[in-house]
Amino acid sequence: MREVPKQTVMAIKSYQNQAQLLVKNYLFADPFIPYTSILGGILACKVAYDLTQLISNFYSKTYPGLTKIQRVEWNNRGISTVHAIFISALSLYLVFWSNLFSDELAGLLVFRSSPLSTFGLGVSVGYFISDLAMILWLYPSLGGIEYVIHHSLSGIAVAYSMFTGEAQLYTYMVLISEVTTPEINIRWYLDTAGMKRSTAYLINGIVIFLAWLVARVLLFGYMFYHVYLHYTQVIKMHIFGYILVFGVPAALATMNLMWFGKIIKGVLKTLAKRQ
Repeated sequence: MREVPKQTVMAIKSYQNQAQLLVKNYLFADPFIPYTSILGGILACKVAYDLTQLISNFYSKTYPGLTKIQRVEWNNRGISTVHAIFISALSLYLVFWSNLFSDELAGLLVFRSSPLSTFGLGVSVGYFISDLAMILWLYPSLGGIEYVIHHSLSGIAVAYSMFTGEAQLYTYMVLISEVTTPEINIRWYLDTAGMKRSTAYLINGIVIFLAWLVARVLLFGYMFYHVYLHYTQVIKMHIFGYILVFGVPAALATMNLMWFGKIIKGVLKTLAKRQ
């Protein structure tokens, strides 16, 4: 095997070092994290869309027979699934396993943030921008007004928390609810594939019910209780952030309860058909 010249190796290492410095000093430097993470989130959405399309063309028997708009929604749900897995995993880590928002640390937890927490929120902002743009462009094929309201409120709240560093704990508590998105998408995929009467569809429906109950009903109640316990800190936030902490989760919780009622009816209807 021919040996790589020493000069070439040194040149490659030099370029690697320069690239690392670029990433460290600019792309992931604290002042630039919000902007690079948003752009990264938008780019990740494009990659997820294209990969979903590519993989589905090769491995799905259903995909080739779909209409154009159904293919767009199929690919779009690939984006939301990838984002949901990423942000729900990061949210669970930051809220329950890291010590970033621990009461044992000095300082007000409503003003705590880190490069990682800011980066994660930026990726979500990029996702909400991309998904909202698709929803509006193809309105109402990918979702009605409730999706526009949901994405708008979520995007504004996440962006504010990212840029100011305020209430990132509560933002991540709400983002844990994204854990239900993959199951919702699987339900749509199974329905589109003509598997509505399958056992997989039934099991997935039960998983949706349980996940929704925990992540979009009980967890929101816990969040409001946490806000109540730390109200002396919350009141010190800027007025806009203060309004967002109460207003956005309240609006989302109301929508979650409405959707939860539909989920319960759907599960009962499916179980009744199997008796």
